[in-house]
Amino acid sequence: MAGCVRKETVGIVGLGSFGLAFAELLTEAGIAVVAVDSDSAALERARARSVPVATELSALSAASVVIEAVAEDAEVMGAVLRAVAAVCAPDTVLVSTTWSLSLPALATTSTRPTKVVGLRLLTPPVPGTGFEVVRTTMSDNDSVHALKALLGRLPLHEKTFGPARHLARDLLLAYLNRSVALYEAGYATREDIDTAMRLGCGLPTGPLTLLDRIGLDVVERGLSDLHRRTGRAAHAPVPLLTAMVRRQELGRKAGKGIYDYDLSGALVPPRRHQAREATPREVTKIGIVGSGTMARGIAQVTALGGLDTILLARNQEKAEVAVEAIDAAMVRAVRRGQVTPKQRRAALARLHPSSAMSELADRDLVMEAVAEDAAVKAELFRRLDRVCRPGAILTTTTSSLSVGDCADATERRGDVLGLHFFNPAPAMDLVEVSRTESSSADALATVHALARSLGKTPVDCPDRAGFIVNYLLFPYLNDAVLLVEAGAAGVEEIDAAVESGLGYPMGPFALMDTIGLDVSEAIQRRLHEINHDPDVKPTTMLTELTKLGRLGRKVGGGFHNHPARAFMDAQG
Repeated sequence: MAGCVRKETVGIVGLGSFGLAFAELLTEAGIAVVAVDSDSAALERARARSVPVATELSALSAASVVIEAVAEDAEVMGAVLRAVAAVCAPDTVLVSTTWSLSLPALATTSTRPTKVVGLRLLTPPVPGTGFEVVRTTMSDNDSVHALKALLGRLPLHEKTFGPARHLARDLLLAYLNRSVALYEAGYATREDIDTAMRLGCGLPTGPLTLLDRIGLDVVERGLSDLHRRTGRAAHAPVPLLTAMVRRQELGRKAGKGIYDYDLSGALVPPRRHQAREATPREVTKIGIVGSGTMARGIAQVTALGGLDTILLARNQEKAEVAVEAIDAAMVRAVRRGQVTPKQRRAALARLHPSSAMSELADRDLVMEAVAEDAAVKAELFRRLDRVCRPGAILTTTTSSLSVGDCADATERRGDVLGLHFFNPAPAMDLVEVSRTESSSADALATVHALARSLGKTPVDCPDRAGFIVNYLLFPYLNDAVLLVEAGAAGVEEIDAAVESGLGYPMGPFALMDTIGLDVSEAIQRRLHEINHDPDVKPTTMLTELTKLGRLGRKVGGGFHNHPARAFMDAQG
């Protein structure tokens, strides 16, 4: 029947990151595959993953579909397509994975332009990945239908990437480069960097795991090209990336990259050092200073987590209003089935509104969640130091100011830490734990144990503005605005390409609208001033929209317009 894929064989040419990933998906789906490559190590890895392999293209003679997944080079791709056409049947579908070259030109070079169809992916395919099937004016319907029928048997999703697909890839390359730089500097472990970005931003994969999946050599080549085009220092491959490529530590396809992999492609667990861990202190009583969104969210988490919680505000009325708002949020959670009525009642009984700082004297740990103002925080920590008992731990929820400055305002520097929850605190699993040079081991162990007891995942990092998530997130957001300012693409086009091509839950502009343009601009400004980082200098467009009062979803409009219903839904 026209348009059906013959059952004999699907051919793959090239066992790099993309080709090997496709071969694995096809094999797992029970589809007969033959993968061709000349590299003996690549062939060995494919065999270990149950992929039939060959060294000669003649092995593809019975294939009904052949996917070329070789280097992004017009001569190489054209030569492969011609060679495949020479050994395969006239009706074999020839699939090119090019993302930047002219598909019509490659189709013509193949000598069978009617049988050539494009398959675009921005990252190697894994279950849930989006792909785009691209036809030329010469592609016949049977070839297009045959490829779609084949892909329909895989756990992938057909998408339309749109004209900004290459810009989404550029944004991804810069983000990966900055992530490697953060790891190279020893700021955080590879696991904590990946966990932070997955949980803090809702990304399908952490950046360093994704780098290994794409291939360090592929990313380095892409960055080198991007750097030639832009001249920006942020786009020059970082030294660690270049050094690893020279050592042929190319990622999952090579068995070693940022992480190590066995022949089957499974992650090799790191060796655990049997270091003696400090004993956490007992925490049963919590104090939270502040009455805004973040303070209320954290208080809801701690009260539901079984901790006696004082919420301290500037006056009693504000404190009581905050507790009422927390209860209203818990009522909504009960309606959604996230909390039982009994849990809500018990949490409310543990939650105490107050305006008297003296009531924090018996707390085991106090969290500060007031305005992002260095002077305000320093004065608050001076007062907390005088009021709180010896041994009580003091934490700040800042994401962009110095934890060390808060510690220096006290006489208990070893017991001051950053404990950065993400908004909304009840829904977000990540907590960034920021330590200073003075932070004690048992204080660190205590906040880690506390975070885990509350159902959160802690990650570690030294004290520096931005920590992990904001340090990596906001340059990416800034780059997206710069592209729009330069006229490279529109807001909707970039958002669509990022969501479809990278699988992100939101494009950069939708995300900034959710965060709030005023919040985004303020964070970028602080990161720029404190870290002297040119990649987060707020753009003119962001600053001007903020001045105009277009602050995002919370006011009905930012980079996008948001109907009032959408705003109400976002509020729960």
